[in-house]
Amino acid sequence: MHSVSSVLDRLAHIAPQSSARRYRQISQVLARHGLGFFISVAGLERFVPLQRIFNRGYEQPLSRPEHVRRALEELGATFIKLGQIISTRADLLPVAYQAELAKLQDAAPPLKAGVVTSVIESEFDRPIDALFGSFDPAPLAAASIGQVHAATLRDGTPVVVKVQRPAVADQIEQDLQILRNLAANASRRWPVAEEYDVVGLVHEFAHTLRAETDYIQEGRNAERFSANFAGDESVAFPRVFWEETTNRVLTLERIDGIKVDDLAALDAAGLDRSRVAMNGARMVLKMVFRDRFFHADPHAGNFFIQPGERIGVVDFGMVGTVGPRIQEQLVWTLLAFTSEDPDRQVDALFELGVAGRHIDRAALKRDVEHLRARYYGRPVGEIAIRPVVNDVLGVVRRHRLHLPAGYALLLKTVLMHESLVTRLDPSFEFTAVLVPYARGMMVRHFSPLGWGKSVGQAGIDLARLGIELPQQLRRLLSSLERGDTEFAIRPSGFDPILRRLERTMNRVVLGILAAAFVIALAVLLSAYHVRSDPQIGVVLVVGFVLASVLGVYVAWSILRSGRP
Repeated sequence: MHSVSSVLDRLAHIAPQSSARRYRQISQVLARHGLGFFISVAGLERFVPLQRIFNRGYEQPLSRPEHVRRALEELGATFIKLGQIISTRADLLPVAYQAELAKLQDAAPPLKAGVVTSVIESEFDRPIDALFGSFDPAPLAAASIGQVHAATLRDGTPVVVKVQRPAVADQIEQDLQILRNLAANASRRWPVAEEYDVVGLVHEFAHTLRAETDYIQEGRNAERFSANFAGDESVAFPRVFWEETTNRVLTLERIDGIKVDDLAALDAAGLDRSRVAMNGARMVLKMVFRDRFFHADPHAGNFFIQPGERIGVVDFGMVGTVGPRIQEQLVWTLLAFTSEDPDRQVDALFELGVAGRHIDRAALKRDVEHLRARYYGRPVGEIAIRPVVNDVLGVVRRHRLHLPAGYALLLKTVLMHESLVTRLDPSFEFTAVLVPYARGMMVRHFSPLGWGKSVGQAGIDLARLGIELPQQLRRLLSSLERGDTEFAIRPSGFDPILRRLERTMNRVVLGILAAAFVIALAVLLSAYHVRSDPQIGVVLVVGFVLASVLGVYVAWSILRSGRP
């Protein structure tokens, strides 16, 4: 069995390879783990035509979610990140897959000291001694995209230096292009993939992952957080040293402290864990509801507790924003669910953008009523966010509703923060702190100033429409007169028939090839004497093997297609 460490060793210095070779590698990993369904859906059959028949996975029995996790680990940084993000999508995955993919660790063997030095010196075109007073070659942490080293500037200021792995950005770009192609194939071959807009999911994932490889943008994110929390003594963000920063090397002020999940060390230091929990909850709620710009990777390793229960925050590669449209939708959804009208609540789900085609409104209304009855009348402080969100996402998944882009990252962030603060203080009532921030957002939305901005923007849009509409109508009429206008019609019911016809034709072609081999062998056998010409015997044996393999494959594919 391949160990995770050996796989990571092979991927530590991975360089971009040809697309065909990378497709073949992905296909072979999926086949080795018995994930033939994904091979078929993604259109990768030609890269492993026979391997998935004989290779059904590792020697020891593993569950399907475990095979998926190990396959992602073998495929490297891009796929590990993809699994980590998908693990938070309760609207897409069953609980077993969420739990297994949450175990994905973004860890990799450390780069050799000489490699790190060469990356830094090539970025600045100067010796490393001219940049830093000291530089520890042993990394503080090593991940699949980069690793972090302790150092000091020439004036003795303690810093951390984040160094990107060589060629990792090129490999990620290649993998993202492959993922886009696989998602497009899956949307054509599998109705569920099209229904959940996997192409859009890959596009959103690509945007998030590219941001993690842009260290200049990460530095700007850190400065934006610092500006948003200026004057707040409960939170600390590192200073960015721009003269020692490039797109592949990021130098930040060193944030010391006790890891937020080291409860024994916090108690030994005499820190008040309930106050730390309160500071953490206020921090994330201010980010989401007031600043509309939040830290989207809130795992325990990114928070350090300092004296005075101050929270030091690191790692700003993954961030999220709450746009005006999302904020407005959240306001109307909160208003709907504080009412006692289930029809309005169902309407809110439709307006939120989570309702797709072919939704049974009556069944959805019943589920919404049952959900509301479960929590109706309970004090807000007694309601934990995670069970409520899991129940709501259960309804979303059951009715195949679509969670719009941006909401998944927001929900993941709030849920992970709730887990952190409740671990610090099990009696902490996160919802009791959340409600005032949500009410403040609603008040700001309906304030005269908020309405004034909306009315002003609507007036501008109306004036622009009045000016541009005659010109647009004239262009449309001219186009119709010239016959330049084309209408595209996309039939949606023929895709399954076309796929079935394609598979049938492939089997017919393979059957013809197998028959041709048999006929050719018969002709050779009648024309030559095997005993007098051993070379002809070799040709006959090879031809017989090929014909047998093709015949077995055709028979197996036919039998397999008839299974329920």
